[in-house]
Amino acid sequence: MTSRRSHAKLRPSPETSSQPLPGTARELFDALPQLPGLRTEIIDGRLIVSPVGTPEHSWLAMLLAYELHPLVIKNGWRSYPGNVDVCIDGPRDPVEPDFVLAPADCPRRGARELRSSGLLMVAEIVSPGSTVDDRDRKPLIYASGGVPVTLLIDPVAAPATVTVLSDPKEGEYRTSTRVEMGSRLHLPEPVDFPLDTSVFTDTRAAS
Repeated sequence: MTSRRSHAKLRPSPETSSQPLPGTARELFDALPQLPGLRTEIIDGRLIVSPVGTPEHSWLAMLLAYELHPLVIKNGWRSYPGNVDVCIDGPRDPVEPDFVLAPADCPRRGARELRSSGLLMVAEIVSPGSTVDDRDRKPLIYASGGVPVTLLIDPVAAPATVTVLSDPKEGEYRTSTRVEMGSRLHLPEPVDFPLDTSVFTDTRAAS
């Protein structure tokens, strides 16, 4: 016998029945409850709800956090391997990078969202189901929001690569350096750190 899941019955609550419906993606995002296990972002005007990454995907973000940990402690910074919202200055669109590096006093929008122009660096780990967003769209979003440095860890590429983007101006990064995963890559100011990308090679095939 095949079991069938019943359809959820969505009805407005007494508290929300008299409120106007959201008219923009941002208003809809703000109206959503917390969705454990899901990532909610606005990319190019699209509200995207997607599952969180695989364990291997999350492990790559943790490996980056481990590498940067001495620098974070030395400077009194904060590092967030996923699960933190960033508000892009200007359009106020929320995104959720795979990794965020920020000063302890980074400005916020509300309680949850770090403001993009106050960050030090974000990183994205390219997933097979979101290669265009991860490689092309989100770096432009970060550049437009004034994020000084964006790191792309791409275990999907053949061969796997790591790219650092910096010097944002007029919605684009003017400097880009790409190396094959396993090589050294310098993260420019304000991070200023020699990253050994060989730390990512053990898990790249499973990502």
